[in-house]
Parts: sequence; C-alpha cells; structure tokens
Amino acid sequence: MNFDSPLSAWQYAVQHNGFVQDEAQEHAVWALQKCHEALHAGARSVAGVYLWGPVGRGKTWLMDQFHQSLRVSARRQHFHHFMGWVHQRSFQLTGIADPLRALAKELAAEVKVLCFDELFVNDIGDAIILGRLFQVMFDEGVVIVCTSNLPPDELYADGFNRDRFVPAIAAIKAHMQVIAVNGAEDHRLHPGTVEQRYFVASSHSPSPLADVFNGLAEGQSVSIEPVPVGHRQLNVVQASEHVLWCRYADLCEQPFAAMDFIALCDRYRAILLSEVPNLSARKREGRIARGTEDGAERVVAGDRELPQLSVHDDGVRRFIALVDECYDRKVPLYVEAEVPMAALYTEGYLEFPFRRTLSRLQEMQLQRFANA
Repeated sequence: MNFDSPLSAWQYAVQHNGFVQDEAQEHAVWALQKCHEALHAGARSVAGVYLWGPVGRGKTWLMDQFHQSLRVSARRQHFHHFMGWVHQRSFQLTGIADPLRALAKELAAEVKVLCFDELFVNDIGDAIILGRLFQVMFDEGVVIVCTSNLPPDELYADGFNRDRFVPAIAAIKAHMQVIAVNGAEDHRLHPGTVEQRYFVASSHSPSPLADVFNGLAEGQSVSIEPVPVGHRQLNVVQASEHVLWCRYADLCEQPFAAMDFIALCDRYRAILLSEVPNLSARKREGRIARGTEDGAERVVAGDRELPQLSVHDDGVRRFIALVDECYDRKVPLYVEAEVPMAALYTEGYLEFPFRRTLSRLQEMQLQRFANA
C-alpha cells in the first residue's frame, strides 16, 4: 500500500498492522513529516533528520516510509554503499581542484534528498572525507535523512585523528534535526509466524541446510562448480539459478568485499551459509605506535593505541556486511552455526556493530521477513 506521507504510513501501521504505539517513534515521525512537508512546499532551506537509537526501534522502517512517500528526487542507500561510491568517484575526479565539491554538485544535480541507513564511521579514510563532504553537500542544498545507532557526538569517538571528522559532526548538527529513537522495545522481536533460518550444527546428523536447499532450488539445475564473483571464484557446496549454498570459510574468510555481497544479492533469491564458527574472540592487547621512527623512546604526543586486529576480525566484518546486505535487500539468509545465535559473538572488538547483526538475524527468523 502506498502512502502520501510518513505520518499516514505510521498511523496506518499502528491502527491496522499491530504496530506498538511508541512515543519515541511518534516524535521521529513528526520530524520526518515536517521535513516531508517542507520539501514538497518548495522551501528554500530544509533541515534534514538524523534518527539514532538502539537496534530494532524502527529507524529504518520510518526512514523508508519517508523515502517511499517523497515526490521529489531522492536516493536511498545503505551508508557503506554510498561511501563505496564516494571513494570510487573521488578517484575518478583526481586532478580537479576540489573533487568533493564537484562530487557534491553532481549529487545536487541528480537528487534533492539522500537517505542513508546505518551511518557508522570507523575508518580514518572515511572520516577525513566526511569531514568536508557533509559540509559541501549541505552547501549545495542536498537534504540528508539518515539512521544511526549513535548520536552525532559519538560517531568515530575513539578514532585516530578524530579532529578531522569534527567538522562533519558540526555540519550534521547545524543542518539536521537530531532525534533519539530510543523506545524500550525492540520491535523486530514482536511475535510473528516463525520460519527457522538459523540452525545449530550437529555432528550426529546431516546438515539441515541440505533439505532447505533442495526445497528452495526445486526444479532448478544444480551445480557444485565455483561461481564467479567479481574477479574471483567462490567455492560452493551447491548452487542453482536462484539459490546459493556455501561455507563460511569460502565466503567470509576470503578477500571478498561489500560490492561482492551486493552482486550475490542481485543474483540469488536466497543464500545459505554453513560451518559458521563461534565468532567471539578475546580482545588482544593493543600495541603502542611510537612517535619516533624506531620506537625506542616513548613520545607522549605521538603515541597512540592500535588494536591488534586479525584475519578472524576481517571474517566477522564480512559476515556483518553479508547480513546487512541480505537484510537490506530482503534476501533470506539461512545460517548453520556451531553455537546458538545468542552465543555467536559475545566478546571482541566488534561487539557494538554485532548487536545490529544479531537483531537482524533474529528478525530473519520471521516468515514476514522475506515478504516485507
């Protein structure tokens, strides 16, 4: 059903779809409604909206209702997809006096509104770019509506050279209404018809994903040959025209990138991932990066703590990116793991982003997920 505004979509969901009345959501809806009305009234200056709060509070759903009801040019993207495009386009614009300004002008010519899901910054390269990019996008009249798990002041909080990112925070606070969507309930956990898509492996019985694959791939030709993904080959357990079954080690422990997961979700209607290990990892002691070349002396002004990340952490990051992509594209992800879902990641550097992953995996266990 199509709605003419985010407010009417939310009111209908509360009255007819069993949505729980949520004061924090209502506050967010009215902020989106005012932005929506200003855009369609042709106001010269329109404040964007920054929705932040814990996982499962309805931020993405609210933003999507806003986006779907717009009658002005708009683009809706997961934030890491947008940053991938920014890096690529910035490289193509190398040699131009102000490539970020040129990029912002391109965007402003194409869209009036940018909707970002899951704004999160943990990379120094992204932080440096965003320090200026947000400012020039606002200067060019682009209206931004986004979701995040963190308030602006906590973005990239412990990041190296954070001062390079501070201008982005100032621009967000000057040009967007910051709304906390922090109600008490995780709406993803509301009851619904369950369709199990997460299984705990048993050494005494065949993989349950075999029956899942056979059911999903019925009538399709099946192969065990590797499938091309970008410039690489992905080893598979089985693959059909619309269903992919592979092992965690072959997908998440190989140098695949977010763009590869996008390609997989473009190609397949369901993805099965088996042999997922316990992803938890104890935090290892960090190393001090010295201010001197040989590190023989401690120079306080130049010292910084570097976490000792590992290949294991890279695999978990890819798993998080895979879940995000499947969730965003409504591609069911079937997982067979060594441990129950609640024990999948309980300790490590990625505890915070994995909360969102866990919430999304939980919602994927509902039948309505694939039809949402």
